[in-house]
Amino acid sequence: MKNILLIRFKAIGDVILTLPAVQAVRDNFPAAKITFLTSKENAGLLRGFREVNEVMALDRAALRSGNPLRVVPEFAGLLYRLRTGKFDLVVDFQGYGETAWITRITGARQRWGIVYGKGRAWAYTRGVTRTETGDAQIADANLAILRLNGLVTAPVRNHFCLPADALAAARNFFAEQKLDPARPTLYIQAFTSSPHKDWPLAKYLAVAAHFRAAGVQVIFCGGPRDVEALRPAGQAGHVVATGIPLLTAAGIVQLSTVIIGGVTGLVHLAVAMQKRVVMLVEEPAIERGLPYQHPDWIVAPDQNGALSAVASEKVIAACRQAFNESGGSVSC
Repeated sequence: MKNILLIRFKAIGDVILTLPAVQAVRDNFPAAKITFLTSKENAGLLRGFREVNEVMALDRAALRSGNPLRVVPEFAGLLYRLRTGKFDLVVDFQGYGETAWITRITGARQRWGIVYGKGRAWAYTRGVTRTETGDAQIADANLAILRLNGLVTAPVRNHFCLPADALAAARNFFAEQKLDPARPTLYIQAFTSSPHKDWPLAKYLAVAAHFRAAGVQVIFCGGPRDVEALRPAGQAGHVVATGIPLLTAAGIVQLSTVIIGGVTGLVHLAVAMQKRVVMLVEEPAIERGLPYQHPDWIVAPDQNGALSAVASEKVIAACRQAFNESGGSVSC
């Protein structure tokens, strides 16, 4: 295989969870050129995928706009790149109808992908069904697509390589906020993209107050939409970072000791950066996005309980253990 195309549009966490599969593809085809097609908003994230040689960023908003002045050039550009890429192998980790079409349009001799609907199987030379992958964690399901097509997927690697400029930007943030990278730091990602997976902010604030009293630096992070929601954290005197570039947030994760949050992309990114996380999960038995290879890093409610019912003390205990395991022991 000389030219390989991998496809995953969204979301941040799901793109991150292709990382073990991307690294397995590289292990099997060390001399191949690997191209990764993703949504425009996630393209920067691929800078941390050192096995990827080229990134194709698709403006899906333009394609869906209905405006011919936006649709035509975006679609024409996509077709040109797909046909001139001369791909030998395409792996569709997304399984959307549109990614099935994209896979077929490439004309690659080998086309593999996850098939969620029977009507999409025609696009692949080998479509893998959910029956074959089972309820595996998302990263393991991605690896199963490769394994069922004859690739070797062991040993598994899951390493995100933070770009140097992102770490520098994070160091600048620490300096501006008068934070010391040498001190224990708790990074809190309070909100996910699915509100029903969020733990109450008031309880995160209780955890933050506990550890700040023990001398731990606390940072609340979020996206642009979280500015108002995180205002109480700022009012409580905590450092708050909202709307910063994704890779800068990743740099802050790198400088932090323990990362806590729900089932969200930044927490998955932290795992891939070999950071100690605490993930709050309401239904771990059916959640396919647990911390990869670390299901013991979750905090869950009692059986049939709601995530909101998880006590702050339980999360404090989990964070204390995480600090001890990461070498950032605190007296609390």
